[in-house]
Parts: sequence; C-alpha cells; structure tokens
Amino acid sequence: YYFSSNCKSGRTMNLQVLLFICLLSVYSVCGQVSYSIPEEMSKGSLVGNIAQDLGLEIKRLISGKAKIYTRSSDEYMELNRERGVLLVKQRIDREALCTETALCALHFQIILESPIEFYTVTVQITDINDNVPTFEKNEIHFKISESANVGAKFELELADDQDIGKNGVQHYELKPTDNFALKLHNSADGNTNVEMVLQKPLDREKQEQISLVLTAVDGGEPQMSGTMMIAITVLDANDNAPVFTQQTYKATVTENSPKGTIVATVTASDADHGSNSKITYSINNAVKNAKNMFEINKENGQISVIGNIDFEKSIQFQLNLRAFDEGGLTDSCKLIIEVQDVNDNTPEINIMSKSTVISEDAKINTVVTVINVEDLDSGENGNVRCFISENIPFVLKTTSNNFYSLVTDSELDRELSSEYNITVTCSDEGVPSLSSSVTLTLQISDVNDNAPVFERSSYEAYIVENNTPGLSIFTVKATDADWNQNARVSYILEDSSVNGVPVSSYVSVSADSGVVHAVRSLDYEHIKDFNFRVKAQDGGSPPLSSNVTVKILIQDQNDNPPQVLYPVQTGGSVVAEMVPRSADVGYLVTKVVAVDVDSGQNAWLSYKLQKATDRALFEVGLQNGEIRTIRQVSDKDAVKQRLTVIVEDNGQPSRSATVIVNVAVADSFPEVLSEFTDFTHDKEYKDNLTFYLVLALAVVSFLFITCLVVIISVKIYRWRQSRILYQSKLPVIPYYPPRYSDTLGTGTLPHVYNYEVCRTTDSRKSDCKFGRAGSQNVLIMEPSSTGTIQRIQSDRNILDEPDSPLEAPLTTTNIHCLAHGHNTNDLAKARFEPQPFGYWTTHSTIEPRS
Repeated sequence: YYFSSNCKSGRTMNLQVLLFICLLSVYSVCGQVSYSIPEEMSKGSLVGNIAQDLGLEIKRLISGKAKIYTRSSDEYMELNRERGVLLVKQRIDREALCTETALCALHFQIILESPIEFYTVTVQITDINDNVPTFEKNEIHFKISESANVGAKFELELADDQDIGKNGVQHYELKPTDNFALKLHNSADGNTNVEMVLQKPLDREKQEQISLVLTAVDGGEPQMSGTMMIAITVLDANDNAPVFTQQTYKATVTENSPKGTIVATVTASDADHGSNSKITYSINNAVKNAKNMFEINKENGQISVIGNIDFEKSIQFQLNLRAFDEGGLTDSCKLIIEVQDVNDNTPEINIMSKSTVISEDAKINTVVTVINVEDLDSGENGNVRCFISENIPFVLKTTSNNFYSLVTDSELDRELSSEYNITVTCSDEGVPSLSSSVTLTLQISDVNDNAPVFERSSYEAYIVENNTPGLSIFTVKATDADWNQNARVSYILEDSSVNGVPVSSYVSVSADSGVVHAVRSLDYEHIKDFNFRVKAQDGGSPPLSSNVTVKILIQDQNDNPPQVLYPVQTGGSVVAEMVPRSADVGYLVTKVVAVDVDSGQNAWLSYKLQKATDRALFEVGLQNGEIRTIRQVSDKDAVKQRLTVIVEDNGQPSRSATVIVNVAVADSFPEVLSEFTDFTHDKEYKDNLTFYLVLALAVVSFLFITCLVVIISVKIYRWRQSRILYQSKLPVIPYYPPRYSDTLGTGTLPHVYNYEVCRTTDSRKSDCKFGRAGSQNVLIMEPSSTGTIQRIQSDRNILDEPDSPLEAPLTTTNIHCLAHGHNTNDLAKARFEPQPFGYWTTHSTIEPRS
C-alpha cells in the first residue's frame, strides 16, 4: 500500500509512506513503513503519524509502552505516544550521516509489549543545498613547456560538494580563456573529469606566468560556488610526456593490514632524456577518506597503507594517480583497491524487548524476549547462528532476518526452578569463528498449585492424665512448596466428636504454629485414647488444603488408691472370721479382695500384714491377699484376733488402703458372742432416759388428770413388767436337739436355715418362722448393743454393694427364738426391721460352725 500526505513543520515537504504488514510467528507482528524528510529539520518537527500509518490506536501505543529501538547510539527520532506521531529529536546532517552513499536513510524499529510487536521504520533523508563546492587546494601549479601542442590536456582537481543530485556540482568555469579552455567528459566508471585544454601555443618570452581561476557551480537554490587559483609557469620545450603502463590498475588489501603494507606499484615512462625524463608520482583527485588511507612513493610509485583499513566502512578505494616529468608533462591512471573482509567483528546481540518475570502457568510458546543480532562482517563471516543452553523449558525461534524470539517450550514449575539464567550465544561462520553471548535472568512467579503436605501420614502422641489445661501436647507440621502467601500454612481442627462430645472440648490447634494443646484435664479412667483430624490450609486463592489423622493416647497416672471389696468395712459393725482351734498350718481364714481402677503397674496390688494381735499366727499372701495360719492354733491363743492388712499398688509413688480383719479363734458360737459382744453404756443411758421421761409424763398426767389415776397406774405397772423382762441379762441356754449331730465335723448343723422373728414390746406375742436354707458363714454384730444381729443378704453380690447399711438395733438382750430347736453355738445372722403397729421383723440365718 502506498500513502502520500503533506505535513508542515516550519516548511512544506512531501511525504511518501510505504507500509507493509505481515504476521510473524509466536505473537510477534512485523510491519514496515517508510517516510522521506529533508535534512536539517529543526528539533520537534513532525515526521509522520505513525499510529495512523501502522493502523494502531493511541491507547495501544500507550499500553504497549511503544518505544524506538535503534542499534546506533545517536537517536535522531523520537516517538510521541500520546499523539501517535514521530518527531525529529535532533538536527540531521545528511552529509555527516551518509558520507559515501547517495541514498541516505534511518532504519529503526518501534517495539510494543503485551503482546510483543515490532515494526520497521525507514526515514529517507533528502538532500538540501547546504554545502558550498570546495577544492582541496586553494591554488595549484602547472609547469607547461612552451612547446606544448595545441590541444594538450591538463587534468584539473575536482571540487567536492557534499550535497548530491542537483545540489552537487553541476558545471565548471575557467577564466580567462585566452590560452586555455575547459573540457568536461565522463569516464567509463561514471565519474566526471575536468581537463584544461591548450587552445593556442604558449610563448614564454611573452608571458612566463599565467594565472587562471577555476569556478565550480552547483545547481541548488540558492546557487553556490567555489573557486581555485591555477598558476601556470611556462617552461622551455619538453616534447615527451610520461606514460603509465596501464590506464587502470587493480589491487587488493586485507582489512586491518598494518601500516606500511605495500598495496600496489604503478610505473610510468618518459621518452625524454635528462631531467625531462625524471618522473614524479602523486595521488590526484582521491576521495578524502582514501587519501587518509594510502600514500604513494614519489620516486618509485609504490602505494602503501597509512591508515586503518576497515571493510565495514569502505569495501573499495579508488585512487587517481599522476606522473609528471621535469618538463611539466603529465599522464594519469586509476588504481582500484578492493578490501578483503576478515572475521574481526563478533556478533552483536541487542535485547529489543524482554520480560523479567513470567508466571509458572504461562502457556507454551509464550514470548519472553525478542533479540536482534548483527554481524558487521560479510559473507560467511557475517552469517550468524544463535542457540541457548539445553535442558531448560525454553527455545529460541527465528522470527525474521536476524531477529529471534525466546519462547516457552514446555510447562514451567516454580517449585522445581524459581529462576532461570538463560545464556543466548551467537556465533558466526568465519574462520576462526567469533561468538558473543548474553545472559537473561528470568524469574518464575508463583501460582498456588501445591497443597500443604504434612511431615507424616498420621500422628500419634502421648499425654499423661491429670494434665494442666492448656498444656502443649505436640506439634503437627505441614509444608507448602509454593512461595510467599501461597506457602503460608494455617492449621484447623476439623469438627468431630469423641463419645458424643465435640473434640474441640478436648484439644485445640494453634492456627499459626500447629501446636496441639489440651483444653482440659484428661482422665485415663474415663477415656484412654481418641482420634481427630487436623487440616492444613494455605493462603492462596483459591486455598488448597490437606488433612492428617492424629491419635492421642492418654497415659495412666497412679491417681487412684486400691479399693477393698472384701471384707466389707461397715460403719459400726464388726465382721469376724471364725477359725476353729483345730485348724492346721496353712488354714485359709479369709481372702482380702481389692481392686485398683488404674492400669498397668499402677494396678498391680500387693498385700502386707501391717499389724496383728499375734503376728506369729497369721500371714497374708503378697500377691493374692489370702490370710492363712502359719502355725497350729493352740488353746492359749486369744479368741479375738485383730489383723490390719495394707494393700499397696505398684505406682510411683505408690498408693495404699488398709482393711481390718477380725478373726475369732473359737469352736463354739457362745464363745464368740461372749468375746465380741461389747454393750456400751450409751445404749443403757438412752433407754433409761426414755424411761424417766415417760415416767415424768405419767406423774404430770397424774397431777392434772385425777380421774385417770387408776387407769394410768395399771398401765404403768404393766409397762414396767414388760420392760423388766426385756432388759433381763439372763444368758441364752443353748438347746441341742438330739437328731442334729455334727456329721461333717465342722459344726452341729448340717445345713443353714433362714427364719423370721416378729416381736412386739410384749414378748408373749412374738413369733418365729423358719425359711429357706442360706449360704453365708459371717457373723456381723453391732458392737454398741448386745444381742443386735445384722444380716447381709445371701443373694447380693459383694462386689455390687460393698457397704451394707446398718439395721435398727433390738432393745432386748435375749434371742428367745433360738430355743425353738436351734443350737446357739451355730453362727446366727439377723436383721430387725420395724413394721407397722409396733411390730419388728427379724430375718436371720442359722449356719453350722465352720
């Protein structure tokens, strides 16, 4: 497409725009646009509307951070992103910018980011007539023999005008024209030669010195000119001019050749003799930079190097050589020097646009960096190949000539590598090959793609019971491979229950540190272990989490003393075990049964005899608590034996409990009663007090109610009679029926009988019933009241009810129902219960002696 428009910036100029847009691979866009502006435009002058010419919007230039990229250090153009126009940044001198080429242009790229796009811009710099034609010398001298033939030619120096085209030198003028005329002709190589032609013979005698003025005029507006003086000395006759062996010489020189290197030798001959045949060589009409590179030996015509030959600046030099003799005759030739390139320039890598940070979830083929590579050498020396290091998820792709794009080649993972140092190396094909490299540092930004991971698949921790609330039990630890906020782990106790109770009432978890604390004091006897789950959650968005199972095992502590189950310790009753006097060594008296609710060694119990009436008679099994005789029981042993057994556990420190075992060493029941019956005076005091109160009440009633004296007297009399019988201390005479014999050798009764006794205050109305057989052999008596008997029910387990309640005591010292066919030497157990209408019910058990 071609566009043309006119723009003004202090002057009117023509603008030609050439725009060619093509899509490149990997999100990069390439386009080309050309402008043409005159040189010497003032700073800030408008070059063109780049946004419109490229079809871009202003906001795209701003968002893409459009900028100008050029390899040159001098920036002649600037981009106004807000207006979308190109402006002149500094004054442009075409002659300084382009010294040898007629076509002068600025080449640069406009780079946009997000996505990366770049456009090539060419600005042609047109010439204006701002330079005056100049001669290298202000004056030249010629020595011309007077015998010079008409038509003899004398080559003149060309004027140098740095302008081009019509602004360059257009014609020459020579004044005066009395003897010489000016002749211009074009050579085969396209150059213009200016010659001074002799029009009429010279006469030294008439005019020995001739002065001419050569004027060079350009065609610019306004027209400019330069002059040079020509001084001619007329000599005597010299009719042979020097002649070069060739009109055109060719030579080659390698760039970077050291100074003094001989490039070529030119030769001229003169047919004259003497001084007229002596030839002198010189360089004439050479380009300025060529004169600074080479020199000629005036004597032998050798051309040698005097400057630094750089192929990248000049690939060819042309020298116009002249040979003249002493007579002033001359000849000229041309020397063309070709410069051979050597591989002396390393590839130059330029970062046009780059990203320093890329997300780890970037898609494949995402453009990271665009680079441009230039090698000033030519041919194979300038062919460049670029590559990057291997085993990285990036690849270098060629997008256009000398342009490369660094793109992602596979998926990125910041957890594997958070940073890449990518070295781009570019080497040419010269011999030896030269290379250069640049290292790009690329940071991989994190994405929350990793869930926290616990150090263990499950946790198990121990805590001793009776802990202090708030005690730290242990710590769960989870790590997150992500970074920063995505790796910040918080710990959460998941909702669950332990035996119907929320787990949060047992433990808590610190959200930041993962420390598990006990919320309350734990009891091993209540709960031995429990499980719960802890969730670790990161701080990403959305957050990721994982959980782990934690098991808390509660360790037992010796916090419970042993509990004695048997013998039962009642509040005021005496439990007695009977041992016959005929008992042998090792006789089992009874067994102390105790338990400890603790576990392990804290529940291991040992039994020891702490106190005893006679330590030489009994021993206690250390492990089983069995009380046995350790010698033969004798008649000298006391009937009443009191043993104190201590039960200890194996905890640290140990806990203990004591139990008192009463042992009756006797063969008959009366012997036991006489030893263990211990009436207290308190009971008699209470009975007497009741009696006197009733008596006092009767006396008061007698004083106030005279009409009832007789009735009250009779009642009191009867009541006193009944009390006399009730409080009688006569011993119970045992009666042994003849049919009951001690067949088993352990007592008189082969079986145990239950009976019920119902009594009132009037003993004449008492009753006695026999019941079913029993199985108990324990005598329990109230020590505070003689004749009071208590029964432990035979069908009740001693482990279920360790403490039997005391029953109401009887108020008489005689058990009359024993006379109804039962032996008083047998053990008896009775429980008296009050009944309505003043009755008492007694439940008793008669057992044979053991």
